Amino acid sequence: MSETFDLVRSPRLSIVIPTPGDTAAMEETLVSVLEHRPDDCEIVVALGCDYADPWNIREEVRFVQAPAGSSLVACVNLGVAASEGEVVHILTAGWRATEGWTDRALERFADEDVGAVVPLGVAADDHERVVSAGVRCAVGGRRIDVAADARWKRTRAAQCPPAGATVPQGPVLETGFWRADSLALAGRGFTTACGVGGADADMAITLSRSGRRVVVEPQAVVIAAATPAAKQRPRSFAAGLHAERLFWRSVAGSSLLPAVVMHLVEIVRHAVARAPLGTVPMLVGRLVAVLQFG
Repeated sequence: MSETFDLVRSPRLSIVIPTPGDTAAMEETLVSVLEHRPDDCEIVVALGCDYADPWNIREEVRFVQAPAGSSLVACVNLGVAASEGEVVHILTAGWRATEGWTDRALERFADEDVGAVVPLGVAADDHERVVSAGVRCAVGGRRIDVAADARWKRTRAAQCPPAGATVPQGPVLETGFWRADSLALAGRGFTTACGVGGADADMAITLSRSGRRVVVEPQAVVIAAATPAAKQRPRSFAAGLHAERLFWRSVAGSSLLPAVVMHLVEIVRHAVARAPLGTVPMLVGRLVAVLQFG
């Protein structure tokens, strides 16, 4: 009877590797995960492209197929939906695991108030340089990459988190540890309305409003991809569209007047950042988003 139960019970941890298109990057991530694989876990690879499995590893890894051309957000959602663990760890293709990277993160979930754990993403050429430490959404609707804070940039990984530095509201889309039911708070998972660059900030807002805590675990170290998806510069129209959608989704339930004032400041900053050729398409994208919400 006990043996039957062991065969059917859910694993403690699900490691989800979303792969929109780069199977070589996926194999690199998969090798690192299998090399340092923790006990009591499953590995789910969510593919947005074809993969022939030349190494015949389907007995160790579960592959789930998204429609061809699916975005990173869609692959993440598919992998999360297919997972069965109490804790879901997202590690996007191109990112790499390190020895014992899940141990302390899982211990953090012993506290029922913790909804997500932020791992440290370090540079491939310098494992003491932090390049990813979660995300937050400013009052004006701007997505803020926490690792871009000057204090994080000056601090070595072994000394993180730095005192007084920006605190994340949630993990970045590419990598993070989530209590499975925390991801369910948003219904169908990460929104596609805010694009790859804003989906994590939108989820971070949902998590913060749920009352659950987000903690940074400096001993949960992953090696970041050369160019994280959220840092890839989208076209100006899409950037404006997604940023405006993020603002109106974030402002629900909060004080409208100060949020709108800060949002106007953010639009000016965004216009300057996209100048000269991208300003008009960005503003058109924002206008379209406003009309959609209207």
